[in-house]
Amino acid sequence: MARKRRGVPIDGWLNIDKPLGLSSAQVVARVLRETGAAKAGHGGTLDPLASGVLPIALGEATKTVSYVMDGAKTYRWTVRWGQATSTDDAEGEIVATSDARPSPPQIEAALPAFIGQIQQRPPIYSALKVDGERAYDLAREGVELELVPRTVQIHTYGLVGMPDPDHAEFEARVGKGTYIRALARDMAVAVGTVGHVSNLRRTACGPFQDCNAISLETLTGLGHGPALRGFLLPIRTALDDIPALALDESEARRFRSGQMLAIADLKDRAILSQDQTILAMEGERLVALARIEDGMLRSLRVFNDVNFQSQE
Repeated sequence: MARKRRGVPIDGWLNIDKPLGLSSAQVVARVLRETGAAKAGHGGTLDPLASGVLPIALGEATKTVSYVMDGAKTYRWTVRWGQATSTDDAEGEIVATSDARPSPPQIEAALPAFIGQIQQRPPIYSALKVDGERAYDLAREGVELELVPRTVQIHTYGLVGMPDPDHAEFEARVGKGTYIRALARDMAVAVGTVGHVSNLRRTACGPFQDCNAISLETLTGLGHGPALRGFLLPIRTALDDIPALALDESEARRFRSGQMLAIADLKDRAILSQDQTILAMEGERLVALARIEDGMLRSLRVFNDVNFQSQE
């Protein structure tokens, strides 16, 4: 039996502008097919009915996916007033209607209650697990669900415009785990009506912005050569907020082999503090994500030999 081709070792991030109609998993599969990369993952799920920034990690960059998923995200969306749906978006069946339409002053007055740490009940059509099963699977089977509210962080939330009485456009920067569909649903109730998301776009995901995202069509035919490298972002793109610690060759070699390093012995230790996560570097080479614990530097994720400059 012929051995399965393992793919090309490509390390870095692609900032993809996901089109409507594709799941995040389908986009990852398309990137793998177009680039021939050995390994890929995404930095935060987007529903098929949403477009926008979907960072794709290739190779060693997959070790940093959690730092993008945990970061803040910015969305722009349109609410359709007067119609509540089973899914809180345009895909679901209409389950309630209202003739009430809020005015801009009513909306502006309601916004402050949704900024900061708030309690949010996730949509029943979500990927959350209930007794080991996905909520959306149970909902499709007709199971009555009442998901437990949870705390989410809304950094900013504003009204962008109202093109007509039936629609309003919003923008928000939110923390991990926030459902925009739930935000729209609850805002509609707060202004005395019902509503659902009719259009949704993610404009930023951690450090990735839609102003420099590329389409899937752009990848077509690029392969894994120099043309692709022109769009590949360094692994460190996902780690810009993490302080870097310089290791010499000997320290880096010991650290890569699994040894912990005593902070007191390190030459570059002025930036370090207890329980801090740092990025261990050897020159321009990424060594590991590490943590300071009890006076020792312990590796969290060790990277294979990756040179930042070679990716740029």
